[in-house]
Amino acid sequence: MKEFRKHSITSGTLLTISMRWSDRLIGLVSILILARLLAPEDFGVIAMASLAIGLVSVLLDFGVNIALIQNQEATQEHYDSAWTLRLLQSAAATLLLILIASWTADYFNEPRIEPVLQVLAFSLLLNGFENIGTVVFQKKMQFGAEFRFLIAKRMAGFITTIVVALVLRSYWALVIGTLVGRGFGVGLSYMMHPMRPRFSFAKMADIFSVSQWMLLRSIGEYLQSSAHRILVGHWFPTSTMGAYTLASEISGMPTTELLAPFNRVLFPAFSETKENLQQLKRMFLLAQGVQTLIVIPIAIGLALVAEEAIHILLGEKWLMVVPFVEVLVLGNIAQSIGTSSSYLLIVLGRFKASAMAIWIQVVLFIALAVSTMQESSVIDIAWLRVVISGFGIGVLFYLVIRAMPLLTAKDLVRSTVRPLLGAVVMSLVLLEVSANMELSLWAMLCLKVMLGALSYLVVVMLLWLAWGKPDGAEQYILTKFQYRLTQMVKR
Repeated sequence: MKEFRKHSITSGTLLTISMRWSDRLIGLVSILILARLLAPEDFGVIAMASLAIGLVSVLLDFGVNIALIQNQEATQEHYDSAWTLRLLQSAAATLLLILIASWTADYFNEPRIEPVLQVLAFSLLLNGFENIGTVVFQKKMQFGAEFRFLIAKRMAGFITTIVVALVLRSYWALVIGTLVGRGFGVGLSYMMHPMRPRFSFAKMADIFSVSQWMLLRSIGEYLQSSAHRILVGHWFPTSTMGAYTLASEISGMPTTELLAPFNRVLFPAFSETKENLQQLKRMFLLAQGVQTLIVIPIAIGLALVAEEAIHILLGEKWLMVVPFVEVLVLGNIAQSIGTSSSYLLIVLGRFKASAMAIWIQVVLFIALAVSTMQESSVIDIAWLRVVISGFGIGVLFYLVIRAMPLLTAKDLVRSTVRPLLGAVVMSLVLLEVSANMELSLWAMLCLKVMLGALSYLVVVMLLWLAWGKPDGAEQYILTKFQYRLTQMVKR
């Protein structure tokens, strides 16, 4: 536990980032290939179907994985009960999805969705049979095993999708690829972990005491991330929905691909440290600082190079997504600033507060969007989401300070102010380059990336020195860099 298990957290984070980036590299290659083979309407059909699947899944998701990780004394009966609950949830979700397929097609005014949902419903059932023992990979920080499991499952779906897309040139390639990936994952989960779960209700009360609030939180999280797309799909054509969904995925890459693996490591680490509040505070502020130091410039940088990058990678027919990316990425930055705070509330057992922080944003967004934006443009909906996300950060920080009195507002501001100021200067530099230089797409992209990275690093380091080299994210990253450099020299 000394030094917050920094070595475990660092090595675990590197492994999970590698896992996540490998997964997203597969996803990116898939998008690049499918964007050439399929039309925006194809992506729109799958995006609409995915929204329905996600909503049904989350409505019946009791968060059993979180309950098992949070409980350091979990027995085999807890795992059996969690597996049973998840299987029952998956079966119910499958049946519900089949029943609402026709209604969903009517809501989106897209008849092609109905058969897609009826087939994809069985991917939920397959997922319920997956071995619950794989949760141990994350709980015990066995990230190498988790890496192999998730990437192998992802590759099975990827290869199937591309092969079928080359043959059919249809959105059905994505449907078939999803089913194959899920089925392969079930078999692989039992090959990689010896646990053999059985039907059991023995510890159902223990699981549900945590999962009832996790269910409410999960529904809120889903609506927070998807309500804007649900409204876009209802109010606008399928092709617009396809473009907006692709923009949403692209804009979310800096947060999902960097923060998701980081938080997979932090959550079990937070859980093991929760009895020592002073230590937990230091770990939390370090995590907050590192996340914002890395994610904020990457997200802002993505918005500033979106036009060149999308033109080069996806082609001219997808340039319509550029303005969506430029706006949506700002909302994802707001969420990245608050992600560690959400996990801290869960670790401290403040499940109700964690759910409330999300639901305040959901209710406010839906109320304003439905009452004022039915005649607005898609970009206006994106801007509303950004504003609500910014407001949500204030709510989340207030709840965290109440849950952990050792924390102050000054601590939270201090952990994010230097990355924010660095990103502002970087933005001014790149906007000046765009306005005053005429280069080829490739040359402009490379120049922006280099100047953006350089200006951000210089500003942040100067601010850190001016602040008197405080112990925090910059010091942590420099220490780790020096350690890795020393190890390389020794070899």
